[in-house]
Amino acid sequence: MTNYYEVLGVDRDAPDAAVRERFRVLARECHPDRFTDPAKKAEAEARFQVLTEAVNVLTNPQRRRAHDFDLDKGKEAAAFDPQAVARVHVAKGVKAYREADFPEAFRNFEMAVHHWTKDSKAWHYLALSSLKVPGKARRGLEAIEAALQLDPHNGTFHRDAAKLHLQVGLRTKAERHLEEALKWLPGDPEAERLLAELRPGADQKKFLGSLFGRKG
Repeated sequence: MTNYYEVLGVDRDAPDAAVRERFRVLARECHPDRFTDPAKKAEAEARFQVLTEAVNVLTNPQRRRAHDFDLDKGKEAAAFDPQAVARVHVAKGVKAYREADFPEAFRNFEMAVHHWTKDSKAWHYLALSSLKVPGKARRGLEAIEAALQLDPHNGTFHRDAAKLHLQVGLRTKAERHLEEALKWLPGDPEAERLLAELRPGADQKKFLGSLFGRKG
C-alpha cells in the first residue's frame, strides 16, 4: 500500500489542518493546468490524483485509523503489489462506469494506470471514460495510444480511437483507425457506420465517375 504520510510529507501525528495545508501547497505545484506538454500533463494528473486520495484518507478519522493499522503491520514494505492495486482500481472504475458515474470511473482508471502501466485494457477503459467526462478528450487520446502500443492489433481499440479522434475533430486520423479496425474486426457494424459517415457520398461519386467516363 502507499504511505499517504510520505506522499504529503507530513508526520504521523499531523492534525487535519496541517494535512490540508500541505495538500494545497503540493496541489498547486503539480496541478495539471500548469502544464502544456502532454506527457508532463499526464504525469501531473496522476500525481494530483494520488495527492487527492492521500488528503481524503488522512482527514477521514476512520480511513486514517485503517491506514495507520496497515502501516503498523508492515504491509507496505512486505506486500505492496502495484499490479494488484491497479486491478482494484479497474474493478472500481468498471463499477462506476456501469452506474454512469463517469468522473469516478475516470479517476479510478487513472489511478489504475498510474500504478500499473502494462495493462492495455486499463488504458482502454481510461480512454472510454474520457469520452464521458467533459474536457478529458486529450487525455483519452493519450490513453488509447498507450493501449494500442500494448495491443496494436486490437480492432476494438482502433474503433474507439477513431471515436476519440472524431471528438476533437481529427477526421483523417479517425478514418485511418477505422480502416485498421476493420482489418481486425471485418464487418464490424459500428466501424462501418462511422467510416460511411466520414465518407459521405463516396459510393455515389464512384458511380458518377464510371457513368461519365471519369476515373478515380
